[in-house]
Amino acid sequence: MTVVPLVGKQTESIRLATARGNLWEGAVRSSKTVCSILRWLQFVRQGPPGPLMMIGKTERTLKRNIIDPIVEMVGKSRCRYRAGAGELELFGRLIYTAGANDERAAEKLKGLTLAGAYCDEVTTFPQTAFAMLLTRLSVEGAAWFGTTNPAGSNHWLMRDYLSRARLHLTRDGETLRSNGDDRLNLHRFSFKLEDNPTLPAEYVAQVKAENVGLFYRRNVLGEWVLAEGAVFSMWDEARHVVDDLPPILRWLCAALDYGTTNPFHAGMLGVGEDRRLYLTREWRWDARREHRQLSDVEYSQRLREWMATVPRPGETRRGVDPEYVIVDPSAASFRVQLRRDGVTARLGNNSVLDGIRTVSSLLALDLLRVHSSCIELAREMPGYSWDDKASARGEDAPLKVDDHGPDMLRYGVHTTRSAWRPMLPASLPIAA
Repeated sequence: MTVVPLVGKQTESIRLATARGNLWEGAVRSSKTVCSILRWLQFVRQGPPGPLMMIGKTERTLKRNIIDPIVEMVGKSRCRYRAGAGELELFGRLIYTAGANDERAAEKLKGLTLAGAYCDEVTTFPQTAFAMLLTRLSVEGAAWFGTTNPAGSNHWLMRDYLSRARLHLTRDGETLRSNGDDRLNLHRFSFKLEDNPTLPAEYVAQVKAENVGLFYRRNVLGEWVLAEGAVFSMWDEARHVVDDLPPILRWLCAALDYGTTNPFHAGMLGVGEDRRLYLTREWRWDARREHRQLSDVEYSQRLREWMATVPRPGETRRGVDPEYVIVDPSAASFRVQLRRDGVTARLGNNSVLDGIRTVSSLLALDLLRVHSSCIELAREMPGYSWDDKASARGEDAPLKVDDHGPDMLRYGVHTTRSAWRPMLPASLPIAA
């Protein structure tokens, strides 16, 4: 890895990272991670003796986001990662590694006495785990360093910690200091996308184009804002719903949102010869409307019958055998039934916010279109909204009302992104 000389806010943040807690937050690719790593390397070499710890959402993401770049910076002789043991040796010091993706993470920290810690993606931690970590930093001179992307303004990290920071290097580069009684020994460094001058102009323009609404404010401007209003505010029926479909080059998947008392909603997704994604057809069974619930056996039969009749644009024959059948992750029993009926089903990726961002990016760039026969999806898209009660708790979640079509679309698009991304415009780095 080549680390270019730091400039401006980057250098200043490292100089000011002298508190018990030091957190770099803000836009994607804004250089906050490299700044935090460089300061962590200093601390590992010069900080007080004692055990250290590094935590990520999972150990895999910690390795990918932080440990691998450290190895590239300092070399394998100075940084040895032992994944099975959950240990890292850096500059001769032993560092424990752990994931913090659920409430059980706090148990991993009990009983430890730490001299320092590094935290990656802090907003993804349970608050109980983060609070427990702070109680473990009891060695004199102990400190923690971390990074995160913004979440909602009511997120526990903002509400209970960042809003009480003693020092704040703002997005505009101003250094604000406060010594009130409620202030924490915490220094906060806020970054915008433009704070990383090494990014190619084309990349910056593309990131700005693919992030819209909530995601633009968080991922480009680095703001902590509530998720409110319509989830797909960029949805425009006049633009995104089409009567004519191009020939489909690749039939990616039949995606479905499973329901028994709620509607069962399936859709067929493909890549058109114009290098756009198309939801070409939908099939829906609403038990309340039909006054009859279907069993898994009946759903499987009807789904397969529907797939065998889906029109193929530009061809006289009908029927599609897609590469994947993407199943709602909660529908374990239905996946078993499909397997019995000879259909290989794949669980949908249910990373809700990432999936919403992927669909939003494609809609904003006019790279995802829906056939006019998909009446139920088109009806639900404008009303697919953020849950105000969840936002008040600091969480990002859509309302569970009229969400079956949008959820189906999200499962299909986000789960198959590795398949369709190379077929779309080469300059499109859609949310990974």
